[in-house]
Amino acid sequence: QVQLVQSGGGLVQAGGSLRLSCAASGRTFSNYAMGWFRQAPGKEREFVAAISWKDGTTDYADSIMGRFTASRDNGENTMSLQMSRLQPEDTAVYYCAADLSFNALVRGLGGSWGQGTQVTVSS
Repeated sequence: QVQLVQSGGGLVQAGGSLRLSCAASGRTFSNYAMGWFRQAPGKEREFVAAISWKDGTTDYADSIMGRFTASRDNGENTMSLQMSRLQPEDTAVYYCAADLSFNALVRGLGGSWGQGTQVTVSS
């Protein structure tokens, strides 16, 4: 029901920063949580971060704790992921996701997904 369009990503050297954005639309968007997942070559999809659109509740994966910050702009119906101190291990395709349930979103059960954005971190 919610449509997601991603922007951002690219190539950056280790220690650098990138910002990802995800714009959402839909009749029930106000009830949706949004989050970020990533999938590296040869790896399964993993949770990165999530944020509730309504109350700002957030959750982060331990691997990126203290380096990534999720935020939202309710007026623009967008969610951003500011990534700092990037490491080669962060290289992956990053996906924006949305779901009516924050807990379901965190578990990777989001019903809506963005198209994916490549983030490549060189050493």
